[in-house]
Amino acid sequence: MPRVKRGVMSHKRHKAVLKEAGGFVGGRHRLFRSAKETLMRAKRYAYRDRKVRKREFRNLWIARINAAVREQGMSYSRFMSALRTAGIALDRRSLADLAVSDRSAFDQVVAAAKAAAQG
Repeated sequence: MPRVKRGVMSHKRHKAVLKEAGGFVGGRHRLFRSAKETLMRAKRYAYRDRKVRKREFRNLWIARINAAVREQGMSYSRFMSALRTAGIALDRRSLADLAVSDRSAFDQVVAAAKAAAQG
């Protein structure tokens, strides 16, 4: 029985890793072992930071909404509660966009929320 030669698959695997490590600096894009280590770390960071990005954007939206609502004499938490009471189903992303780009529309939303909170 002939022996099994494994060079083809090893070369294929190495080539795939080195291709993925294309933009890395120094030996990290040239040497298989360091390329693989760097690639594994990069993929861990990418996975983690996809979730962190969502968190950071939510924080940014909340900060923008809070700043715009405080100009109207209301706190963020009371505003969000009043929105729910008024039955206005706008998410934080669209509220923050309104607060930045279309202040008059945002002011109308705040007025509607205030009216719902009052009565």
